[in-house]
Amino acid sequence: MRIFLFLLYPFALLYGLLLMLRNKAYDCGWLKSKRFDLPVISVGNLSMGGTGKTPHVEYLIKLLKGEHQPAVVSRGYKRKSRGFVMATPHSTSADIGDEPLQISRKFPEITVAVDGNRVRGISKVLQKQPATDVILLDDAFQHRAVKPGLSILLTDFHNLYAEDYPVPVGTLREFRGGARRADIIIITKSGRTLSPITVRRINDLLKPRPHQQLFFSYISYGPLTPLPGSSAQLPAEKVSSVLLFAGIANIYPLKEHVVNITNYQEIIEFGDHHRYTEKDYQKIRKQFENLFMKNKIIITTEKDAMRIAIPQIPELLADLPVFYIPIEIKIHTEFRKCFNDQIRNYVRSNTGNSSIPPQ
Repeated sequence: MRIFLFLLYPFALLYGLLLMLRNKAYDCGWLKSKRFDLPVISVGNLSMGGTGKTPHVEYLIKLLKGEHQPAVVSRGYKRKSRGFVMATPHSTSADIGDEPLQISRKFPEITVAVDGNRVRGISKVLQKQPATDVILLDDAFQHRAVKPGLSILLTDFHNLYAEDYPVPVGTLREFRGGARRADIIIITKSGRTLSPITVRRINDLLKPRPHQQLFFSYISYGPLTPLPGSSAQLPAEKVSSVLLFAGIANIYPLKEHVVNITNYQEIIEFGDHHRYTEKDYQKIRKQFENLFMKNKIIITTEKDAMRIAIPQIPELLADLPVFYIPIEIKIHTEFRKCFNDQIRNYVRSNTGNSSIPPQ
């Protein structure tokens, strides 16, 4: 395995160099970045995925929506539609992607739009919803065509970018040095208890620059929730076994959480943003039926629920006890006020002068 990785290093180096040249072109002005006259907050990562971008965007929505009118703009990864699409109550993951759909379902009062061209996407949002006074860019750290006013970089506590490498050797989309573009770095998926020694160790490892603030977040799980359209009910007694399936980049935090629900679990893993087929549902049903235990249930993620049950729960799963676990992120108490104040102060100091840019 090590020999195989060694052989891949030249390709990782070439990939990283190409991305470095692209970033240099933006830094020098050879490629243009559009700056908008309203607060634009970018949330992204250096890795290929799995750092928790969507729940962090949801955190920002909850933080800002009482005082402002934020809008979320995403590319809508793996959607079937093209161009600019704005979320409606009838949207599906095929229309806008599973993550934007999740956000629009949780916050129907918020404008959610998708467009591979973020400059065009923001422009159209401002034309259609002129009251918008904050733009939240989901998964846009490498999207240099828009110049954010505040850039948030996420990195997984268990897979820090400082210990990773560009693809195909590692999971990084660019060299680690790209982190210097961030204003805020959040260590995601940390434990609920955070020691000063751990904070110091990670601070020494990442070496944030003077202009960068370092924060830590963790996952908070909600109650088991039936799939939309399902009448599934939890067993009256303690759950004895769980069939867990998911199509996300990193399933390990959910595995650890499910241990608290049951002593026995079986797992089916699909690729990130997996589009489920009838064959997949047959596999899930068969493996569930083969669990020789009482009080058994099926659990998946909230993101998977968007792809499976909207607009309609599949017939093969309709009579099964399928639940998803909603999640939200929380900033650790010792960092929360500083983080919230930095976000609010940036937005407050940059609102009031927004205008629709020319197309």
